[in-house]
Amino acid sequence: ATFKSPMIYNPYFRSIGLNVAVVPMGVTAENRETGLGAIFRFTNVMGALITMPHKVAVMPMLDEVSTTAQVAGACNAVLIRTDGTLLGDMFDGEGFVSGMLAKGRTIAGQSALVFAPGGVGSAIAASLAKAGPARIALYDVNTAATEALAGRIVKHYPATNVMLGSNDPADHAIVVNASPLGMAAGDPMPVDVGRLQPSTFVGEVVLAQETTAFLAAAQARGCSVQIGLDMLFEQIPAYLTFFGLPTTTPETLRRLAELSPDARS
Repeated sequence: ATFKSPMIYNPYFRSIGLNVAVVPMGVTAENRETGLGAIFRFTNVMGALITMPHKVAVMPMLDEVSTTAQVAGACNAVLIRTDGTLLGDMFDGEGFVSGMLAKGRTIAGQSALVFAPGGVGSAIAASLAKAGPARIALYDVNTAATEALAGRIVKHYPATNVMLGSNDPADHAIVVNASPLGMAAGDPMPVDVGRLQPSTFVGEVVLAQETTAFLAAAQARGCSVQIGLDMLFEQIPAYLTFFGLPTTTPETLRRLAELSPDARS
């Protein structure tokens, strides 16, 4: 019901005359292994975009997963290779990082705070870690999951200092709200906005509206910001490369997309 990728990918495929389509297929959690297992054997399927609730549970079904997916603990793309084996990767965080870099920001050597690193937040933390920050701070009320994510980051990127237990945004060059806060009117702020430095880059994953109250407050402090939709469009060129398809720019995808304003979720 919330899967909007066909309205982004398919207009692009048509524009270049490519005989490929993204087709939504509903698979329940109890039918995951049989349902996805059958889809992965279709002769005209090159792979799958994986959405909730399957991003974590699909991992044991795969033959190989990328480092980013290992760190995130989840996968949102599966490639069926020529020998029939399944390769999984995670691109949610790649979109966030790509959007930052496209805006001229630097990640290497910087300090980042990721608030509520659950599903998409873990992916962002994984991609940030790959980009070489000096420090990543993770904050969530689910301390067990956050500690597990920290352990995976340290395992794969031992040079990165990982901090836990504080959502104070002061002294961080990058602050990411990866929680649902901001989707509803009156939601509390994920961090103390008064502690944001004007030089801080602030990102959001909420797609329901472009400028959330949190981003508006960050802009009022002088911060540069990135809306959730930027992350969505920025990750698609990486997806296309992963599947061996002709790639394009986020700008072209935005121009061709058939998303109505109320469908961008």
